[in-house]
Order: sequence, then structure tokens, then C-alpha cells
Amino acid sequence: MSAVIDKPPVRGRSGWAGPERPVWEEPPSTAGLAGKGIVIGGACLAVLFPLWIVIVTSLSTKQTITEAGGLVVVPKDLTFIAYEELLSGGQVTRAAIVSIGVTVVGTLFSMTVSVLAAYGLSRSGSVGHRWMLMTLLATMFFGAGLIPTYLLVQSLGLTDTYLALILPSAVSVFNILVLRGFFMGISPELIDSARIDGAGDWRILWQIVIPLSRAVIAVITLFYAVGYWSAWFNASIYLTDQDMMPLQNVMIQLVQKQEAPVGLGQAIKTGELSSLAVQMAVMVMALLPVAVVSPFVQRHFKKGMLTGAVKG
Repeated sequence: MSAVIDKPPVRGRSGWAGPERPVWEEPPSTAGLAGKGIVIGGACLAVLFPLWIVIVTSLSTKQTITEAGGLVVVPKDLTFIAYEELLSGGQVTRAAIVSIGVTVVGTLFSMTVSVLAAYGLSRSGSVGHRWMLMTLLATMFFGAGLIPTYLLVQSLGLTDTYLALILPSAVSVFNILVLRGFFMGISPELIDSARIDGAGDWRILWQIVIPLSRAVIAVITLFYAVGYWSAWFNASIYLTDQDMMPLQNVMIQLVQKQEAPVGLGQAIKTGELSSLAVQMAVMVMALLPVAVVSPFVQRHFKKGMLTGAVKG
């Protein structure tokens, strides 16, 4: 029966070496730790301070905004009137529903196509593997341009339809390559053993490859979802009906003061609501979904992106 002897901790210049620090690595100095804290704190402040201003301004009354001369830094007499007006119906509510629908449907479609393409390209023995891979890589460096793309969408009858917001940007070659690199990193012995047991490609994909690739799939899903949620260019050139516009296009109209949403124009004219508060409230609504979802996917970024980029 052998006894386990714990090694004593190693004393460094600035303290004991922890379990996560190698014994040969020199502990950071006090000045280094303070410098890192200052840099990280400054970066966080640079990100959070503008967001704070946007949120506080959206919750401020017209009198508070007038006294502050514009954007509000110090909260005073907070009110949710801007959000109540925006969510009470009309163009903004309809635009939010359109953005949610396009994001959900577009992300599901894009992920389905990307996963299937990446899995097929990760199998070196698949038919046309090299030719299709070279074709996809060529599209990353050469494009037809805006006018041919618009004429193609128009000839397919997709203008003034929601498909025009999904299909022209449905697939990202970069995302396919990241997924392919991750799939190629899965142990070939595991897939070969599944084939010996009688599993086909579909069963291998859904029961082996996808469960082992949850990290990279979560990251790519977030990429597609943020892309669809933030997209505005396709709607601006393919849609003419204002009722079909997504939230980002309505936000652009508000910020540029082109047109007040239905139901808000009268409230702004009568002085009940500040146009600046409405603009900031729409910005918060546009940022909120990404801010809520990102922390849940953040832990997958390192594993998903680095592994998918290095392997393959």
C-alpha cells in the first residue's frame, strides 16, 4: 500500500505558486497586476459608459433631456414612456416581429446548410470534395457585385419578400470552413467504428458529429443570429414596403429623423415624448437580444473558434 506524499508549494518572489501556475513561471509583480487592472478597467469603462448614456437617455423625460442639452449622463425622473409608446403597437412593434422571424428562420436555414456542407467537405472521400471546396474558397475572394446580385434576386421574384432578407446572405464560407475544421478534428476511429456497427452518414452526423461539436455550433449559430438581427442593407435595396422593414431599418430612419413611427409622431409633437429618447429606446431594443444571448455562448468561444481554426 503506497502513501501519497503532497509536494510542498513553491515560494515565488511575490507569493506562493498556485495550482494553475507552473513552478517555473515567475509570479507577476504588484505593478504588473495594477497595470493590468487599470487597462481592463479602462476598456470596460469605454464599452459600458456609452451604453449607460443610451439607456439613461431612453428612460429620461423630455424636460431632463432638455436640461442636459441632449444625452443624459446622470439619471433623473426616470420613465418608461418611450418603451411604452414603442411597444404599444405600430411600426416599431411590427419591425421587431419581422426581425425576430427573419433571425429565427434565417439562422435555422443557414445552420442547416452550413453543417451539411461542412460535414460533406470534411469527408475526403466524398464525391466532388476538392472541386466544391475550391469553388467555395473562390467566392471568398471574388464576387459578382451589387448590381448582378440585385438583378439575380429580382429575376427570381424575391424582391418585396422576406426571402430577400435571408437567401442572399444565407451562407458564410468562413463559417463553413470553421465547422469543417472542427469536424475533421473528430477521431476517425470513432466514425469508422460507427460505420462498422452499420451507421450511415446521417446517423453519424446527428448522433456523433453534432453532439461532439456543440461548442463550435453554438458559436457559429451566434454569428448567424447576430448577422441576421443586425442586417439592414438587404432590406434597404430589396424591400419597398415600409410595413416589411426590420427593426434595424426603422432605427436608421429614427436616428436620421427621416420619419417618425406611426403613433409616435403626435406624442413627439405634443411634447409628451422626446425624439431623442425614442431613438435611444430603439437602440436599446436592438442591442438587448445580443446582450442577453452572448453571455450564454461566451464560454464556447475559445474552444469552438480556436479548435475549428487550428485543426484541418
